Amino acid sequence: MLLNVEILFGFVAATAALAISPGPDNIFVLTLSLAKGAKKGLAVVAGLMTGCLIHTTLVAFGVSTLIKENENVFFIIKLLGVAYLLYLTYVVFKSEGKIELQHSSDEKKGLVDLFKKGFWMNVLNPKVTIFFLAFFPGFLFSTSVDPVVQFYMLGFLFILISAMVFGSIALTAGTISSYITNNPKSGVFFKWLQIVVFLAIAVYLLWS
Repeated sequence: MLLNVEILFGFVAATAALAISPGPDNIFVLTLSLAKGAKKGLAVVAGLMTGCLIHTTLVAFGVSTLIKENENVFFIIKLLGVAYLLYLTYVVFKSEGKIELQHSSDEKKGLVDLFKKGFWMNVLNPKVTIFFLAFFPGFLFSTSVDPVVQFYMLGFLFILISAMVFGSIALTAGTISSYITNNPKSGVFFKWLQIVVFLAIAVYLLWS
């Protein structure tokens, strides 16, 4: 079984950078953990990561079928993925680069309810599927392993790394919150981090 380890390392690095960059999901985990403790934040993280399995399955079987039937269609999907990543780059570029921590209305929910909240936040967000569709195909790492297996391996890697980052956010909510509120330039840093990562992935997809 031939594996391209460099591609896997690239995927890990890109996933970590994306997970660290503030977005609706990790900001929600941060504010909830800050208000009601790490345990409730971790319940949301568990739900979010479980939801990623659904998106991984959709992409794995859908794209793998296209790869087997028509590689030209797969190439078009990759081009659409590049276009979507460039669109995300533009959206981030036009943003103000501020990180706003808002009061959560879910503080009184139990752990099971918060798990469900995280799960449905993820599953019902079509942008997650679109992002997986744009992100995953360029990181297929073997010519001998079935694409479905590769997509699931990438999915589990994505979940593992994201869970570690999101879990760290929940466990260190107070410190992270203090850093963000005391360092206004942190928003600008994360803004440009996202831009660089999105552009790097788009360029990689074009050349892969």
